[in-house]
Amino acid sequence: MNKTQLINKVAADTDLTQKQAAAAVESVLNSIMDSLGAREPVSLVGFGSFSCRHHDARSGRNPATGEAMEFAASNTPVFKAGKAFKDKVNH
Repeated sequence: MNKTQLINKVAADTDLTQKQAAAAVESVLNSIMDSLGAREPVSLVGFGSFSCRHHDARSGRNPATGEAMEFAASNTPVFKAGKAFKDKVNH
């Protein structure tokens, strides 16, 4: 399912217009991204939780040339599925 299909499903399930459903989906996704950007975890009971993992700066080597490289520090978003989500997928 892609974003357009998700919007169509939300519109059909909630009797919202396509435009209203698109705004609702965008709002939810933006809220999750804003919270993670502020390093705040997002927990949706039954669905799962989103959080960020911090990776420190490190040095490494280019495997093709053997040249030393520096990797900048970064944050990676992480999703952990909740029990209800796992049960639904594995039923």
